[in-house]
Amino acid sequence: MGRRTQADRDAITIEIGYAFVSGCFAAALVFGAVYGPALVFGLSPTADAALRLAAGVLAGAVFLFRITHVLWRFAHRPESDGH
Repeated sequence: MGRRTQADRDAITIEIGYAFVSGCFAAALVFGAVYGPALVFGLSPTADAALRLAAGVLAGAVFLFRITHVLWRFAHRPESDGH
């Protein structure tokens, strides 16, 4: 396990940035898909709060899943083992 080159460090930085941005985008899509009907149809305050909570929880889960998936895939690619 040798030292990482500047190119390796740059690749890791880019991959973390990509994971974060794509996670934010996916979470925003999920939040909009779940909470959007409450905005369009003007539901009761209770239903509105429930949908907002559900949308937030699902968006957070999608965000974490996306980041984990991208970084896990990056860590297990053949080029990342130092050879």
